[in-house]
Amino acid sequence: MARSPGTPRELHVLKLLPNLVSILALCAGLTAIRYALVDQYQLAILLIGIAAALDGLDGRLARMLNSESAIGAELDSLCDFVNFGVAPAFVLYLWGMHDEASLGWIAVLLYAVCAMLRLARFNVGNKLAVDEVAEKASFIGIPSPAGAMLSLVPMYVSFVFDQRFEVPSVIVSLWMVGIGALMISSIRTPSLKRVTIAPDYARYFLVLAVLGVAALLTYPWVTLLALSWVYLAGILMLWLRKQTLPQ
Repeated sequence: MARSPGTPRELHVLKLLPNLVSILALCAGLTAIRYALVDQYQLAILLIGIAAALDGLDGRLARMLNSESAIGAELDSLCDFVNFGVAPAFVLYLWGMHDEASLGWIAVLLYAVCAMLRLARFNVGNKLAVDEVAEKASFIGIPSPAGAMLSLVPMYVSFVFDQRFEVPSVIVSLWMVGIGALMISSIRTPSLKRVTIAPDYARYFLVLAVLGVAALLTYPWVTLLALSWVYLAGILMLWLRKQTLPQ
């Protein structure tokens, strides 16, 4: 039966699921700031990590449900700016900028601006003129979720030593600005989106994945710190590889 003129178009509720996931991610990022305000920094990091996990889920859900839309893309980008541009900067500021509040606030502003520019570049598809194979295997600049988790490395270090080691405020500020600079840089960074494995090795991958989750639950700060260094090592390897390629 044809829909009569003026009748509202019906939308299956499942097609709203990707947008709901984006909103849940936003709530997690904002709640991270709330917990940082009451000095519950470990929970704040957990919530930013949850926001990052949800960010990796909403786009895939949209593609699976064939519900991709312009408003969904804008919603995802706005949530990403709050979750990975504002929330980690505020958490770091509240945690480690007691001695250098003014310098720390400058670092917060610079990091947030870099995150905004990174997302804007991604949204308009402003990519460098590189070969297609390289583009499929890596990103240009650190993606904002990875940048958020990397920016929190000083906190991981402190928690590994049970907060007996205090990272100087100047180091925290410089680290934050450095990660922001990597987000808007043109360097290649690893991408897992198109990583494939042979079927014969799938079982080993699953075992490693379980091992990683178990390590994250048992030794969260050591695991997050190790993953951060592995990621940075991957960036360095891509950069060295580019230097050795013929121009």
